[in-house]
Amino acid sequence: MRREAMGKQLKFVFVVMMVIMSLLGIWFWMKNDRKSNRLAPSPASHHNQMNSDDLHSPLTTKPMIDIGIAPQEWHQILDLLHWPGPDKPIQNLSTSTDPSNTYFYIPGLQKSYQVGEELRVIVVARDFHQNPKPYGGDFFQAKLYSSKLKASVFGEVTDLQNGTYSVRFLLPWAGEAWVAVRMFHSSEAVQVLKHNRKYYSDRVYFKGIFVGMDLNGRTLRESMECNAKWDSAGLERIRKGNCCCEYPDPRAGEVWLCKRPKSLPCDALVYHTMGGYRKTLSLQEAKLMDMKYTDKWIKGNSSKIVILPSNVTVGVTEKCRPGLHIPVPSGFYMRDVWTSLVCATAHFNAPRITQCLKDREVYMMGDSTMRQWYHYLAKSVPSMRNMNLHSTEQVGPLLMVDVENNILLHWRSHGTPLRTRTAPLANLHYISNEIDSMAGGSRKVFIFDIWAHFTSFPLEYYTRRVARIRQAVIALLKRAPDTIVIIKSANTGSKNVFGSDWLSLQLDTLLRATFQGINVTVIDVWQMTSCHYSKENIHPNPTVIRNEIDVMLSFICPV
Repeated sequence: MRREAMGKQLKFVFVVMMVIMSLLGIWFWMKNDRKSNRLAPSPASHHNQMNSDDLHSPLTTKPMIDIGIAPQEWHQILDLLHWPGPDKPIQNLSTSTDPSNTYFYIPGLQKSYQVGEELRVIVVARDFHQNPKPYGGDFFQAKLYSSKLKASVFGEVTDLQNGTYSVRFLLPWAGEAWVAVRMFHSSEAVQVLKHNRKYYSDRVYFKGIFVGMDLNGRTLRESMECNAKWDSAGLERIRKGNCCCEYPDPRAGEVWLCKRPKSLPCDALVYHTMGGYRKTLSLQEAKLMDMKYTDKWIKGNSSKIVILPSNVTVGVTEKCRPGLHIPVPSGFYMRDVWTSLVCATAHFNAPRITQCLKDREVYMMGDSTMRQWYHYLAKSVPSMRNMNLHSTEQVGPLLMVDVENNILLHWRSHGTPLRTRTAPLANLHYISNEIDSMAGGSRKVFIFDIWAHFTSFPLEYYTRRVARIRQAVIALLKRAPDTIVIIKSANTGSKNVFGSDWLSLQLDTLLRATFQGINVTVIDVWQMTSCHYSKENIHPNPTVIRNEIDVMLSFICPV
């Protein structure tokens, strides 16, 4: 009996000890968990807690599978988008890169060079105390140019991730040239852009105008805030309780939503318009993004580069066709004419444009820079006639018809989000839906761009939109392989937190990667707008547009 009682006591002690150890484990885990929660960034209430590289924080990959983006492809895209920078948030202006102290030099500058050779330039980044920067991440663009010759070429900038940058220039023309380098953003300002893209995508918002009748039969209009339905990046802030009317498009996989109007029903939504811009920058962030330190030419070696003729011919003779590699540089200007290094291009005057487009139907979709292409083509063909569809210029649809040469030219904007004047929401069509409705064929050309209105949105959101378009393009080319599909790249021209060139470059890189291996043509206008001497504008000047059109038509009608 005593032995049995003793056994029960030992068993009881063992159970008690196990319970105590379990409780201690739970207490220890909760304590550490509270610590980790305190360290986690909370951007809504602690605005200035910036991650040094928002691109490589955990991102959702599983939902991408339904639109054809496997986790492996998504991670490969993220690797392309990776942008180095400081290993911790730095918001003190004095320790950021100062464009007035940053400079470039030409190591081993020679008395002369020959056409076809390369020139190397080194950029050294310094802060406001003239200290060399120990890390990279600054956003530079460089060009070689000659004002006299109206010649220029884009330079390839490589971040050495130690505060210095290497720039490679091809020397494509004989004559004189000079080097010019400008700093668009410091590495610290780039961190601000990343942070705002990740947590404040609602800094750009839109309005929906609801129209109906009140009880007295009078017209009633209510304007409510709208935006894309998304569960993060600040876009979730619009949804509080039973706040909103949702407008799903199952085919495109998109959901647009607006705050519920006070008097009118959800189905009374008629118009879409731009809402406005929210100020999301802290005082220190605003200093880093100040235009005094943005898009500034830096000092450096002002020596004339002498380039002598050689036996090397800079240019290509290969016919333009889909899927060609786009090198850096992709071409160069000489006397305001772009020579492509992708394929053999030609200049298209009015008769040649007419002949190229004869018996063709050209669909163009995208933003206002795509509309510039539409208007250029419309004005270039004398027999083209405008068909008044009584639509708004900014949204479309727009239509030009040439009965004599059997040419149809369409343009309409892409779907929401779109920063535009008031227009019927029903006229905003998603690109993927339009492609799905096309039969295609050898006389059909579909041209689109999509980037400028997405710079404030998270990468995942843009990826899903582009991936849907890719699915539609693949299906189109499967049912009609001889359809010509052309993508216009992003162009330079914007410098603020709502649409910086750095944000545009990220989207452009993503777009090109997504369509790699697909039988489509990408027209690289990024380099064409970056290195031209004209004042930079998100809407390029007519000379640049003319050269863009020449490249585009060379793919429709190869020479």
